[in-house]
Amino acid sequence: VQLQACGGGLVQAGGSLRLSCAASGRTFSSYNMGWFRQAPGQERDFVAGISWSGGSTAYADSVKGRFTISRNNAKNTVFLQMNSLEPEDTAVYYCAAGGPTAAKVRENWPHWGQGTLVTVSS
Repeated sequence: VQLQACGGGLVQAGGSLRLSCAASGRTFSSYNMGWFRQAPGQERDFVAGISWSGGSTAYADSVKGRFTISRNNAKNTVFLQMNSLEPEDTAVYYCAAGGPTAAKVRENWPHWGQGTLVTVSS
């Protein structure tokens, strides 16, 4: 599966953004999907995951209550709605496919898209 993320940009603290990740191939609906982020000089950290059916989700503690992951299997797309953004959310955001829904270790996710940059100004 090939993944293409978009939707990043510059936003003020307290604002919102919605990231999208479009997948190629007919097997998208069989994959659990995830979002990770990597700030400069930092590790790539788990943000959120969603099961293949959308029935199960998982979030990093730092984004619970602010971010929502969802998917549309008919359109081969996974979304990350980000609200109440904070400067600490500034990072390159990556979508991933094929790992366990709540897997926080990047090595558990075999497929990756390119990143999209989110910058939150204070």
